[in-house]
Amino acid sequence: MRNYFILSVFMLCILPVSGGIAATAVNNNAEQAEEELWSPRYMVETFKRVGGTEISPDGQWVAFTVSESRTEGEKSDYLTHIHLVRTDGTRQFQLTRGDVSASNPKWSPDGNYLSFTSTRGGDGNQIWMIDPAGGEAWQLTRAEGSVGRYLWSNSGSHIAFTMVDPLTEEQQRRRRQREDVNVVDEEFRYAHLYVFETGHGSEEAAEIVRLTEGEFHVGNFHWSADDATIAFDHQPRPGLEYHPHTSISTVSAAGGDVELLIDLGGSDSNPLYSPDGRYLAFNTDMGDHRWPGYELIMVKNLADGSMVRLGETHDDEPSMIAWSPGGDEIFYSELHKTSVDLFAMPVTGPDAEYRQITAGPGRFTGVSFSADASMMAAIQQGFDMPPDVVVSDMEVFSPVRLTEINAGYAQTPIARAEVIEHVSPDGLVTESVLIYPLDYREGETYPVLLHVHGGPTGVFGNTYVATPHVYPLQKFAAEGYFILRPNFRGSGGYGKDFRFANLSDWGYGDLDDMKAGLDLLIEQGMVDPDRQAIMGWSYGGYMSSFAITRTDRFKASMVGAGVTNLISMTGTSDIPSFLPDYFEGEYWENYQRYMRHSAIFNVENISTPTLILHPEEDIRVPPSQGYELYVALRRLGVETKMVTYPRQPHGIREPKFTIDAAERQINWLRKYLGDQ
Repeated sequence: MRNYFILSVFMLCILPVSGGIAATAVNNNAEQAEEELWSPRYMVETFKRVGGTEISPDGQWVAFTVSESRTEGEKSDYLTHIHLVRTDGTRQFQLTRGDVSASNPKWSPDGNYLSFTSTRGGDGNQIWMIDPAGGEAWQLTRAEGSVGRYLWSNSGSHIAFTMVDPLTEEQQRRRRQREDVNVVDEEFRYAHLYVFETGHGSEEAAEIVRLTEGEFHVGNFHWSADDATIAFDHQPRPGLEYHPHTSISTVSAAGGDVELLIDLGGSDSNPLYSPDGRYLAFNTDMGDHRWPGYELIMVKNLADGSMVRLGETHDDEPSMIAWSPGGDEIFYSELHKTSVDLFAMPVTGPDAEYRQITAGPGRFTGVSFSADASMMAAIQQGFDMPPDVVVSDMEVFSPVRLTEINAGYAQTPIARAEVIEHVSPDGLVTESVLIYPLDYREGETYPVLLHVHGGPTGVFGNTYVATPHVYPLQKFAAEGYFILRPNFRGSGGYGKDFRFANLSDWGYGDLDDMKAGLDLLIEQGMVDPDRQAIMGWSYGGYMSSFAITRTDRFKASMVGAGVTNLISMTGTSDIPSFLPDYFEGEYWENYQRYMRHSAIFNVENISTPTLILHPEEDIRVPPSQGYELYVALRRLGVETKMVTYPRQPHGIREPKFTIDAAERQINWLRKYLGDQ
C-alpha cells in the first residue's frame, strides 16, 4: 500500500512537466503502480495471518497467534508469535518475541501461566511456559524428539504430549555411515504418549515419563475428570491411509498397561471425557469408512459399557470441541454450506436435535471457551472482513470484534462477493461463490476464471477475498476477472448425500454443475463466452486437466498438483485406497472406468494452453502426475509449461514460492485471456 501511494504522489508531481522524457516517465510509473496494486508480493509480504483462540479460564483474556512472512535475503518462511487481548477490548499486546516462532498457546487451568511450543531452544519443538503478567519464558521439556500435541491435566499438575519416536542409536549410526536404506513398510516411527509434572514456576527441565509404546500410532487424547487416566485414539501405522482403522484405548497417567476401550471396526476417534468422568464421547463411522467422509457422535457409559449415538448433524462430519460444564451437551464445529459454525448437541440420544450457536456473516473457527462456558472466543472472517478475534456471551450470540490485525492492508475496496445458485442439467441445485471484477460495471462483459476446490470434499466459503494465496483472488479481481468458485456435487458442507454424489463420476456430473454456473453468467450477459479459464489445486488440478479433454471452452488452464492418471496415482500416492473407494473397485477390476475419468487417457482431445505447477516433495499427488501431463502435451504440440517447487509437500508453504506461483498464473492469464 505504501509503495502504491508513493508512486501516485510521484506521478502527480511530474504531470506538469513538458517534453517526451517526462511523458514516458509518467507512463512507466503508471504501469508500475498498476503492477503493484494488489500484487502477489504485496499481499504475501503485508498480510498477517491470525491463528486460533485460547480464552483464559476466567474469560478475561484471549491468547492467539499472528504469523508474518519473511522473504528478505535467504529467508522464505513465516514467523509466528503469541498475542494477548482483553475480552473487554481495553488492552492488546504481543507476548512472545524473537527470531524463532512460538505457537500452540494453552492456559494453565488456574489461568496463571501460558504454555506454548517452540524450537527456540535448538533441540526440536519443546513446551515452554511464560507468566503473561511479565517475565521471560522458560523451557519445560527437553525431550529427545519434537513435541506434537499436548494437553494440561484438569488440576494443572501435569501435561501430557505426543512425540514421534526419535531415531535409535543404530538408526543414527546407519545414517552417519550412509547405510540408511529404507525398506518399504518397515521400521515405522510411531507417535506415543508422554507425561510430566509441570512444576509451574520451576525452570528445571521436567522429568518425562513415557506412557505408551509398541506398533501403534497415537493421535488425539484426553484426560479423565480425576486426571487418573488418559483416553487416546490410535491407528496401526502412521499416515492418513491408516486413519480408517482407528481405535480408542486408555492408559493410567501414572503408567501401566494399555487397555482397548472402543473398536467398532472402522474409525473411532477424538475421545472426550464428560466433566463427571462417567461418559466418553467420540466420533465414529460405525465401521463403514468411506473417503468422502461420514461420522457421528457416540457416547459410551463407562460404568456399564453401553453406547448411544447422538442426533444427526447438518453435515454428518462434526468436529467435537468440548462437553458443556453441566455435561448435558457437546459443543462441536462443522461446515455449514459456505460457513463454519459452532453447534451444541444434547446427549439425550439419537432423536436429539442440535442447536446452532454462532450466526451471522462469515466463518467462525478456532473456537475456545471460558472454564464455565459462559464466554467463547473465535476467529471470524467474511468476504470483505479479514480474520480477527471475536468474543461473545454464550447465552445470546453477539460477537464483539477485539482486533484489527490487518488494519491499513486494503489498497482498494475489497472485491464484491456473493453466493449464487444454479441448476445442473439433471436438476441438481448447487451453490457457487462469485467474486466480481474490481471495476465491475453493470451491462459490460468480463472474462471469467473457474476456480475448482480440492478434496473433492473441500468447499468454497465465506472467506476473506484478499487473503494472499497461490490463487490471489483480489489481484484477479483487480485484473478484471470474474472468479466463479463452485461447490459442486461431492463438496463438503451440504450433507452426506451431496458429498457422496460424485462416486465413480469424477469429471462428469460435477463438471456439469460447474458449467451450469458459467452458463448462467453468460446468459445474464456478465461473462464473455470467449474468455474463460479454469484453475485449481489437487482435485481442482484434476478438474483443470480433465475438463479440457471434454471441452474447448477454456482458453487457458492452470493445473496445480493435479491428479492426471487415476491408475498410476493409485500406485504412487500415500493414500492408495482413496481412488478405489471413490471408484468403487480396484483399477485392475475395471480399467475402463479409471481410464474414462483420467486426463492422460483422453489427452489427445486437449488443445488448451496449460500451465502445470507441482510441489517436488508431494506424496499425496506425486510430481509424476504433473510430468505425465506435461510430457504428453509437449509431444502433442500443445502450448504448456511446467514449474516444480523444491521442498514443498502437497501445498506450497514458502512465501517466495507462493508469490512465484501467483505471478506465473497472472501472466499466463494475461497471455491467453487478455483483450481479444
